[in-house]
Amino acid sequence: MQQKLSIAIQTLYSTRKDNPHAIRMMIRMCDPIERCVLCSAVDMTMQRYPYFCVELRKKDGRYVFAQNTRPVVISDTLEGTQLNSEGSNYHMIAFSAEDDWIVLDVFHGLTDGIGAYEVIRTLLYYYCSQRYDVKLSREGIRLAGDEISVEEWDDPVDALSGQPAEMQTQMSPALVLTGYPGLLNDHKKTVHSIALSEAEFMSFNSEHKGSPGTMTALLLSRAIAKLHPEAAAPIRIIVCVNQRKALRAPLAHQSLVGFSALEYDRQLRSLPIGQQVTEFRRRVFEQSGDEAIMSSVNAAASFVGMLTNMKTDEERLEAMSAADEMLNGTMTAVISYVGKAGFGDAEKYIRDFRTWTRCPDKGIIVEISAVNGRFIMDIIQPFSDPVYVNGFLQQLEENGVAYEHLGVRELTLPNIKLPWSK
Repeated sequence: MQQKLSIAIQTLYSTRKDNPHAIRMMIRMCDPIERCVLCSAVDMTMQRYPYFCVELRKKDGRYVFAQNTRPVVISDTLEGTQLNSEGSNYHMIAFSAEDDWIVLDVFHGLTDGIGAYEVIRTLLYYYCSQRYDVKLSREGIRLAGDEISVEEWDDPVDALSGQPAEMQTQMSPALVLTGYPGLLNDHKKTVHSIALSEAEFMSFNSEHKGSPGTMTALLLSRAIAKLHPEAAAPIRIIVCVNQRKALRAPLAHQSLVGFSALEYDRQLRSLPIGQQVTEFRRRVFEQSGDEAIMSSVNAAASFVGMLTNMKTDEERLEAMSAADEMLNGTMTAVISYVGKAGFGDAEKYIRDFRTWTRCPDKGIIVEISAVNGRFIMDIIQPFSDPVYVNGFLQQLEENGVAYEHLGVRELTLPNIKLPWSK
């Protein structure tokens, strides 16, 4: 079954070899990985997700996702394999395992964090059931043999084709973190991983009427403001928003991510933290209503139509490069949190969990995971200097939030073989 790329066309034309649009989710189990069990689990898992068993093909001058019946690859090293290449059997999804780690790599144009979590729920169900010889609850977990509804298959954005799009208000340039005086901008992409007790952080949020995403956005804003007290450009944090509710497509597997823009303005800075986070939540609510989301989705669909109508890959690459440059200039940082992982009975077998994704060119992105009683924040940045991470940790300390710094690593994501590259 063939699938149009739709919104994924933007992701395809903005991915680069040095900064691929990929999601890497890493699961550290309590025990070493049994390869034969993992192979069986991956096989059963991919039977449940035929819309992820695809390869990129060109048909009538346009790229599509076409059915790929080759086996999904499991590498023996956490470096993984290049997606859309011979090494991955031309799949846009792949797995790897080493010691006690299992890794899922997937092209971000194929799905988003919500879709990737579904795959991991299924994988862990099959793997842990066999590895530990236990009967796990299947509640909330998709399994092979399920009837796959058209709501899972269909791209809700396709139905918007041809609808008029309102002009989007262009945001002003935001504070650029790489412009911090004295910053060691060595272009070494790094990830600092921070763990918080889920119960304690939720208690802190409840005390101040916050939520994990908005509170993280606020604490990061406060840290940045302390480092840039006289900055003229606004500190603007982008909070990712799930578009499925507004699209009336809760089961859709595609990458359906919008955003709310939160500015830490001068008026807000004078308020106590409880009022600050309340205002941030109000702004997120205002920007994530159905009307606001549908307006941005229609604008994106209109842009996709423009890209599709271009005659060459070179034109599309140039258009996406310009769009990315403009977008990068309007955000200081990004917060991504899709909610509790909900891996069910398998969670007790998980020691650690990480979510890595593409690094912004000029700012940072914080990927938040909630697994097995902990929040894990992966702070991804385009330089090795820890100045902003240290500022964020100081905010946690000042507000009585205990944390564990799990370490810093180089950001590694799977390359994606692009059809126009040699």
